[in-house]
Amino acid sequence: MTQSDSIAYDVVVIGAGPVGENVADRTRAAGLSTAIVESELVGGECSYWACMPSKALLRPVLARADARRLPGLSRSAGDPLDAAAVLARRDEFTSHWKDDGQVQWVEGIEVDLYRGQGRLAGPRTVEVAAPDGTRRVLTARHAVAVCTGSGAALPGLPGLAEVRPWTSREATSAKSAPGRLIVVGGGVVAVEMATAWQALGSRVTLLVRGDGGLLTRMEPFAGELVAEALTDAGVDLRTGTSVESVTREGGTVVAVTDTGDRVEADEILFATGRVPRTDDIGLDTVGLEPGSWLTVDDSLRVEGHDWLYAVGDVNHRALLTHQGKYQARVAGAAIAARASGVPELDSGPWGAHAATADHDAVPQVVFTDPEAASVGLTLAEAEQAGHRVRAVDVDLATVAGASLYGDGYKGRARMVVDLEDEIVRGVTFVGPGVGEMIHSATVAVAGQVPISRLWHAVPSYPTISEVWLRLLESYRDN
Repeated sequence: MTQSDSIAYDVVVIGAGPVGENVADRTRAAGLSTAIVESELVGGECSYWACMPSKALLRPVLARADARRLPGLSRSAGDPLDAAAVLARRDEFTSHWKDDGQVQWVEGIEVDLYRGQGRLAGPRTVEVAAPDGTRRVLTARHAVAVCTGSGAALPGLPGLAEVRPWTSREATSAKSAPGRLIVVGGGVVAVEMATAWQALGSRVTLLVRGDGGLLTRMEPFAGELVAEALTDAGVDLRTGTSVESVTREGGTVVAVTDTGDRVEADEILFATGRVPRTDDIGLDTVGLEPGSWLTVDDSLRVEGHDWLYAVGDVNHRALLTHQGKYQARVAGAAIAARASGVPELDSGPWGAHAATADHDAVPQVVFTDPEAASVGLTLAEAEQAGHRVRAVDVDLATVAGASLYGDGYKGRARMVVDLEDEIVRGVTFVGPGVGEMIHSATVAVAGQVPISRLWHAVPSYPTISEVWLRLLESYRDN
């Protein structure tokens, strides 16, 4: 290879999604010259195929569901959604899959952007293959940060590629609602997309392998309440069902299950997990396995490589945009501190330069109807970790603020309390409107706020947040 161009920087970031952008922002703010490399759209998965478009699709669905529960609105909210208008608004949220605004932001923080496939070419070296065929070599004096994210995992079914299945990308960017849609999976992407497309006019069949139900990483009642709501909305939900084969006969997708059932649809979405996007970034040139998750310490530095960082999904610690951005802030600070010669950073503990909230205080919201929100450990996880804990449950429908959301409110709250330390280890809320409540729980869990102090955090009346008082009372009385 002829090195047509070689440019030195303090930091080189591979991947210009929200994680890479935040690493670059922090290192540049610290005075380090920084380059960022992107093979697709600046802004990444979250901006164009995940967080933003999916929530733009779901917000009208949830607003209509809330209206249908309210006397005075329920009749007028009975009409079908205007799918074309919903999709048009989704397109606005993605900037019509153009990244001009994001590019302008990168330029505004004085970070150099290189478009093309970035690959490691040995220690502290990144080769960029541009779309026009030219190649450049970037060298990093202090750090290279891999922020390439994750992609959809597809099962190894024969002939699957010929079927042209949907992944999360196609599900959030489709131009129209398929008449019939098969969704395979029981996690967040599966239930959110089943919720969205059923409401937008598709007849959805949800196939879930195993008998554990939906949202198995949350408390069991979360999946149970979401499953009940999906079924009530018209989704054909089948648990304990595996797909054995998929074919496309003309324009029809045919999925055959392990029970011999034949399910037909216009499209099929596989929401069956994620894989790291590290298969083609030159990991082999620095002694790492292509396609692998990258193991990091709490400063997000890859084990055995004092110059290499892996931030966001690629390190498999918490595959959520907000957690990746949190890690990016930590990684950027750690890179800057090491570049300035802070000696104690390499001996640890690292204080502000250590990611800790992506272990036991990870918040997440599932934007279904009802919403499911959780942070920290479930009861089962806390027990498995060796904590002596007790779960306290409250029916959210008994809280005055919940009654304002309309008739027939269904929801539940759980607080997992450490009986020895008298702190909250985990919280789960399920019900309409609970997504905006989870940060209070995150503060309690991440801050290890004693139960005795939580009594003095007085919730406003009448809001759903009054459930905190009900949880504390139940803990005291039982």
